[in-house]
Amino acid sequence: MSLLWMFLITFCILQMSVFATTIYLHRSQTHRGLELHPVIANLMHLHLLLFTGIIPREWVAVHRKHHHFSDKEGDPHSPHVLGLWTVLFGNFFLYRKETHDARTINKYTPDYKPDLVDKLGKLQSYGVLGGLAVFMLMFGWAWGFAAWGFHVVAYILLNSMINSLCHWIGYRNYENMATNLQMVALLTAGEGLHNNHHEYPTSARFALKRGEIDLAWPVIRLLESFGLAKVDRVPIAKAA
Repeated sequence: MSLLWMFLITFCILQMSVFATTIYLHRSQTHRGLELHPVIANLMHLHLLLFTGIIPREWVAVHRKHHHFSDKEGDPHSPHVLGLWTVLFGNFFLYRKETHDARTINKYTPDYKPDLVDKLGKLQSYGVLGGLAVFMLMFGWAWGFAAWGFHVVAYILLNSMINSLCHWIGYRNYENMATNLQMVALLTAGEGLHNNHHEYPTSARFALKRGEIDLAWPVIRLLESFGLAKVDRVPIAKAA
């Protein structure tokens, strides 16, 4: 297999991770802006387990705490509290630190309902090794390890950019500390429209003004057209 094809496949898997993060983890599980059919929810959960190692309940808890203390003392990863470079390059470690606090998990996710993937129990801690195995089976052990490493680093950096740059630079439609960066939004399936999100956190749609692009939104509408999703909340003026 050529290097070009290996890169394209790896990039596609990275974008699948990005779309699963924003649609399943963020808009559905955390903010309840939409409901996903159990088959879709479990498939997205399984993908994230294999290729990111994320435990949904932990991610949900940390993000809800972020909204509770947004850019104030107590925010797990605010660049205004901790510094831009600290969050940009240390977001992974800040996230991991918060997931180890049982008080955060219990306080912010009393409504979490385990699914089929959660029933794997402690095996979830090793799920990311399954993703490594997938890459190695596709590309061989050396290039597979390299592709896996690229995916891990790129995914972490994309999330770091949202939590740091999208609270520091960019434009604001609304009076909150988050910002919109369309370039980041294009790389993260709409997540870069962070000012919009902080104004309407339960909205399933992030693009709210003319010219803004939320790539996850048409995917959500497509799932809805097949009966695999149900949008519960969007700003009334932008419901169409």
